[in-house]
Amino acid sequence: MSTLREDALRLSRIGAGITAVALLALIGIFVRAIAFTPIERMQGPAQKIFYIHAPAAWSTLLSFGIAGLLSILYLWLKDRRIDAAASASAEVGLAFGCLMLTTGPIWGKTIWGTWWTWDARLTSALFIQLLFVGYVVLRGAIADPRMRANYAAVLAILGLPLILFIHLSVQLFRTLHPAPIVLKPSAPSLPTEMLITLLSSFLVYTLLYVGFVTQRYALGLLREAKAEAMADGIS
Repeated sequence: MSTLREDALRLSRIGAGITAVALLALIGIFVRAIAFTPIERMQGPAQKIFYIHAPAAWSTLLSFGIAGLLSILYLWLKDRRIDAAASASAEVGLAFGCLMLTTGPIWGKTIWGTWWTWDARLTSALFIQLLFVGYVVLRGAIADPRMRANYAAVLAILGLPLILFIHLSVQLFRTLHPAPIVLKPSAPSLPTEMLITLLSSFLVYTLLYVGFVTQRYALGLLREAKAEAMADGIS
């Protein structure tokens, strides 16, 4: 138990350090995006929210994707630490998803003239967010650890094909949402200055994801250590 607690505290410190570095870098990204990145000719200054929205969407799908892959691994190995890592990734994904679903409509209202449209990309993005809201609710509703982990793993795995569908939706359906400009077979369709800002933002958001997940995973380990200590006390 003491080893588990020590591991959790060490991971918490590492996660806090990574998060601090990522937040400082994020400030730099905002400064670069606002002051040193050209204004897009058609969309004007409103386009700059793109440097928040697109990396938030990336981090959301990355979080949910890793949660799904870890859930497959958990069902194979039945390791509770893998389940804790999947849960941490899913919860962090929900936070990024809220940012994605907030900045998207703000951008859309300025560019499209509407806050929301029920096209394939937006609807599926909302659906995966609700799927993982259900994931978190389910984990809070089931007391038995093994049953909770098994049911949650199945739910997370259901999100994996949805992630692929979200990525392909703008090619499969007519949609207001623009097609990918970086993650596509051909070269990225952005001027160099904008591309550097965007890729830097992707990197910083990914680092932020790592920091958040590390801290959330450490918290899960601390809770597990506490539960084990209570069980030892009762026995």
